[in-house]
Amino acid sequence: MTTEPRRVPRCAFVAPANLLGIVIAALPQRMLLALGAMATWLLWPALGKRRRYAATNIALCFPELDATAQARLLRANLRATVTGLLELVRGWFASPHRLRGLAEVEGLEHLRAARARGQGVLLFGGHFPHSELCARLLGEALGERLAIVARHNNDPCIERWLDGARRRAFADVIGKKDVRGLLRTLSRGGIVAYSADQDFNYQNAFVPFFGIPAATLTATPDLARRSNAAVLPFWFHRDASGRYRLRVEPTWDGWPSGDPAQDAARYMAELEAVVRQHPEQYLWVHRRFKTRPPGEPDLYR
Repeated sequence: MTTEPRRVPRCAFVAPANLLGIVIAALPQRMLLALGAMATWLLWPALGKRRRYAATNIALCFPELDATAQARLLRANLRATVTGLLELVRGWFASPHRLRGLAEVEGLEHLRAARARGQGVLLFGGHFPHSELCARLLGEALGERLAIVARHNNDPCIERWLDGARRRAFADVIGKKDVRGLLRTLSRGGIVAYSADQDFNYQNAFVPFFGIPAATLTATPDLARRSNAAVLPFWFHRDASGRYRLRVEPTWDGWPSGDPAQDAARYMAELEAVVRQHPEQYLWVHRRFKTRPPGEPDLYR
């Protein structure tokens, strides 16, 4: 019995979208940031649902701020989030010479030491609007393409474009639930940028994030053990000048501890400390607290 070859969708927008991506990626950094601010103003009415999610998260996580300060943080966060879409495009389409001078990187020695031991590396970070750009910048500094974990889009045409764009910049694009693919890449010595700070309703534990129980994936230590990979925290932010500050840290002392819930709590505590330094640059527009402990109400009604 023969199997029909998988049909590749013919999507008319892919070629012009790629051309637009190349144009955006070539913009000077100051112009790209200005374009992000303008796009935020233009898109503000269309961002109603995401604005509500972000406003709810900010109110939950920063109760010490008064209403005016929370509104100011919300505006800054929406601007960073919309600008992050342009930073995604830069990360995918920019040539290496366009990225030179955009980043300052600390901690490459930790990556190189893990590779010298023959290990793959799981770069443990968080969901920030410029995550993929910073993964690309780290790869440029290291002289080696990284792999990333990304959620597939349900629309086949959009997914075709996203996957093709990402593969211009990264060694591999691993599906969010593709555990075998992740293990295979790590076992072969690959470097994978990975974040486990979105809402998980499986293999999870409720651990504090800004004092609120958050459903958090507990499988990361097991993934590292099964692939013999080093787990290195990877943090980054965009500073006031528009440059990116990247930092790779050594594995946290005592992590993993053998207790999956305790390890997830340590991850959330470390992430919270990083987010508090630049709270406007975290991805507050997603429903981080969607899954609730039994008996607790929906926080996003």
